[in-house]
Amino acid sequence: MTRLLALLAAAFLATGALAGDKAAAGKHAHVARTAVAELTRDGNPNVHSTGVLVFDPNTGQTLFAKNADQQAPIASITKLMTAMVILDAHLPLDDAVVITNDDIDTFKNTHSRLPVGSRFRRDDLMRLALMASDNRAAAALGRTYPGGIESVVVAMNEKARSLGLAQTHYVDSSGLSPQNVSSPTDLGKLVAAASRYDLIREYTTTGAVTVQLPDSKRTLNFVNTNALVRSSDWKIGLSKTGYINEAGKCLVMQAMIANQPIVIVLLDSWGRLTRVADANRIRHWLERNSAKLLASGPAAASAD
Repeated sequence: MTRLLALLAAAFLATGALAGDKAAAGKHAHVARTAVAELTRDGNPNVHSTGVLVFDPNTGQTLFAKNADQQAPIASITKLMTAMVILDAHLPLDDAVVITNDDIDTFKNTHSRLPVGSRFRRDDLMRLALMASDNRAAAALGRTYPGGIESVVVAMNEKARSLGLAQTHYVDSSGLSPQNVSSPTDLGKLVAAASRYDLIREYTTTGAVTVQLPDSKRTLNFVNTNALVRSSDWKIGLSKTGYINEAGKCLVMQAMIANQPIVIVLLDSWGRLTRVADANRIRHWLERNSAKLLASGPAAASAD
């Protein structure tokens, strides 16, 4: 009986060791697959976002594209255009803007920590709209544009036409409606244009800010919705994220990669971290191919 128990114990331990070896092998295999998955078989970045553009704003060269001319909802990327037309109108940034019930999101019921009745400088609202993607701040900016929300939307669409954004259309100042649409190609041009505004560059790349509520000692901490802005591995000159269900996770950036300014557009990224992972894949791909892609100016890679 003792001998039988010993044999069974030995068999159990052997089986456990074998299972452990398989688990370890599977783990290493997964790591290997993850490393390889940065590139496709063609050597292009293995991005999982539905719409992608990698663009050199200095040369006008498209370095990589995937569904680049496909129109799609853009969510809070809309706020870049909102900020541009506000700045174009030369509205006093020191003016106090009161948050009202009209600024509450009753469409998607998104949350904001800006209390109704509180006063903020227009400048502070623009910072929160661009950095923290606060929808109530963006709504207040649009509402207080001369002529109100209808006029700011007209100005946004006129600005889009002047920039040659043929697949871009806006219906609000926050991006909450899925009818705010564009394409990666158009958004590449938009980011290049927005990068010429000092305040937009500054506010979209602010890592965090503390805001004191007017007439109160209470302070609120806001962080940038793009985690890469707070990463020492990236040199980002402009950034904006976006998300609604219809748009998926979106990200546009202008960043220095391989000593070149590069615009990256990522639309409809599935998964919570996919847009960040795709941005990192693109950066690694460019760093490995900097001489080929940026110095000699080849034809664009494409995943279409």
